[in-house]
Amino acid sequence: MPILWRLRDKTLRYGELKKTMPKVTHKMLTASLRELEKDGFIDRVVYPVVPPKVEYSLTERGKKSIPVISDLRQYGFQLMKDYGINVSDKEMKI
Repeated sequence: MPILWRLRDKTLRYGELKKTMPKVTHKMLTASLRELEKDGFIDRVVYPVVPPKVEYSLTERGKKSIPVISDLRQYGFQLMKDYGINVSDKEMKI
């Protein structure tokens, strides 16, 4: 879900995705991207340049998942508020 959420408004390169998820390992991000591509949620476009340029974007299936993810995020933020956990504006926008 975090990857899909970050791709909701734009196409991102691998490095751009990685910067928004500093705690995820290279291995885990790569595996997650491959699985999302295999399952039809994201498209991966490789450009034949050196160094290789790879871009990721949502497919129609991926776009359909965004409202569900948004609802889950809002529910999670409400639960955090109910338990007295502060959530910054920055965290809510990611």
